[in-house]
Amino acid sequence: MPKYLLENQASERLIFRKLEPSDFGYWLPFYHNPKSTQYWEGLPTDPVEACQVQFDRIFERYDQDLGGMNALISKETGKLMGICGLLVQLVDDMEELEIGYSILPEFWLKGYAFEAAHKCKEYAFDNQFSDSLISIIHVDNVPSQKVALKNGMYLDKTTIYKDNPVHIFRVKKG
Repeated sequence: MPKYLLENQASERLIFRKLEPSDFGYWLPFYHNPKSTQYWEGLPTDPVEACQVQFDRIFERYDQDLGGMNALISKETGKLMGICGLLVQLVDDMEELEIGYSILPEFWLKGYAFEAAHKCKEYAFDNQFSDSLISIIHVDNVPSQKVALKNGMYLDKTTIYKDNPVHIFRVKKG
């Protein structure tokens, strides 16, 4: 099992598991909603192509042990609600461990992003993966910034990441 995956972990409402190729059709609606990707430049405009690029990167991360997104499954319904995970990232020539999160639009504003991100933070610190975690968030993506702040993060710096202006939110092991 890749080091940073939260397989067999759970939070109050969510079960974490490895993403599978069969999840593609369930995740595709994320890319059909323009608001899902409105803050990120450089993604394919075709939803199927954008989803495939993301899935390819997720499985590449699994293979290279660079962390990865976990499928977030509702304990109540068994449905895929989103993806969240610990990702090894290179930011300003420095290797960092990021908490990344995306929720399907139909489940926005229900606290799932925070719940999943908080579980990732606890898991990373409990397993001593790092003394510091980041979230890379586009400067205009206020909803994701609110999740980071609620997760105990602070705005550490603003930089350019993959041709996008981003805030780096950080939390240090308490």
